[in-house]
Amino acid sequence: MKILSELINDLEIIKIDGDTSKNISSVHFDSRHQEKQSAFVAIKGSSQNGHNFIDEAIRNGATTIVYQEMDQKKLTDITYIRVKDSRIALASLVQNFYDNPSKKLRLVGVTGTNGKTTTVTVLFQLFKILGYPSALFSTIENKINDQTYVSSGTTPDPVTLTSFLNQAVNHGCQYAFMECSSHAIDQKRIAFLNFAGAILTNLTHDHLDYHKTMKAYGESKKAFFDALSEDAVAVTNQDEDINDYILSETKAKKYFFSLKNIDMSQSMEGLRFRYDGEIFTTKLIGTFNAYNIVGAYILAKLFGISKHDLIQAIPLVRPPAGRMEIYKSKTNVYGIIDYAHTPDALEQSLNTVREIAPRDAKIITVVGSSGQSDSLKRPLMGKIAYDLSDYIVFSSDNPRNEDPEQILKDMIRDLPSNNDKYVRESNRKKAVDLAYERAAPGDVIFLAGKGHENYQIIGEQKIPYSDREEWKIRAQ
Repeated sequence: MKILSELINDLEIIKIDGDTSKNISSVHFDSRHQEKQSAFVAIKGSSQNGHNFIDEAIRNGATTIVYQEMDQKKLTDITYIRVKDSRIALASLVQNFYDNPSKKLRLVGVTGTNGKTTTVTVLFQLFKILGYPSALFSTIENKINDQTYVSSGTTPDPVTLTSFLNQAVNHGCQYAFMECSSHAIDQKRIAFLNFAGAILTNLTHDHLDYHKTMKAYGESKKAFFDALSEDAVAVTNQDEDINDYILSETKAKKYFFSLKNIDMSQSMEGLRFRYDGEIFTTKLIGTFNAYNIVGAYILAKLFGISKHDLIQAIPLVRPPAGRMEIYKSKTNVYGIIDYAHTPDALEQSLNTVREIAPRDAKIITVVGSSGQSDSLKRPLMGKIAYDLSDYIVFSSDNPRNEDPEQILKDMIRDLPSNNDKYVRESNRKKAVDLAYERAAPGDVIFLAGKGHENYQIIGEQKIPYSDREEWKIRAQ
């Protein structure tokens, strides 16, 4: 229990009606999760308006309502607090309710279009290998030390996130590593968190259905770095032109690195390159993963971890599920499964596949683009797949409520018609079958977009499906 007056100290309050000396048992923004003596924060979202559920929240036990706008009649035994911004209010309330757990460990946020999951996973594994109790928040999974929890998305809502950070503190974690999506930054999900470090991986075309322009997308990333304190460190690479702008107004100490002109070799077994006077060897593949590893390495050094320990630990790090995972079938066909779902990620991944594939191997790509999201990237991805593959099966990747065939038509819009280099098959399982039938021993099938996902979103339903499981059947 916490006293309401202690929770609202940091809020930008417009008006208070009611008693602020009452006890609060919990803080929620979902009316269904309310309990006796809880506080409900009404948030206006893109699909639902929490202000429409105030009465339900009260019926379910809420005794305090935090809101921006309200037409309902106010009840005498309920405390109503009108604020300027409900999203910021929610983030502040939950931080105060859980006694600001991010200040009790060293929290690192990783943002960027691609590489977030890999970078936080590399950091988590490195610190775990070296014996430091740590927590992980990623698209694939959340972890507190050795305990794994289901992930609900790239960056959780403030209630879930702060509760989980509090658990991490209670379990003795000294570090926590989390992905920070542009949506989460824009929607104030990570407001009031105390970040000790931050990494910017890159900024390329994605999420323009939400941000509308690349400038707005970049501004969301900049807002994250603008909010860092002078005690924090910010790491990024000099090979990304946009980084100077995004970090231009941060108060954090800035550290840049470059991997241009370094000696690097890679194969199906992994990467080997020289940096900082040391030889790095890793099971991860792709030049982009060299950036992810070096970014994690630099941040760990800034946190006081020795170079020697890190160089010894990096070869033990394994790739996250569905991130450039390599399998070999019983017919000696290679399958590479990756989450690449943006033009830049697809291009980098396919270039890597071409570099590590056996000589004379055909590259067969299975790729799609999600429904109800950034449709502008579809023809871009179609062209990249066409240019860098020997054969393509365009297929579904979470079509949601869009017509799967129309998504595929968007992808092939700029490609030569009546071409025997590609086919369309909206059924993902059948698409993998087609690719496998086309492959000869030594060929490589690149399964792009699904990665770790074990579902296909069709309409409003999540249908069980996994590229990884489909391929494992052929690897037995």
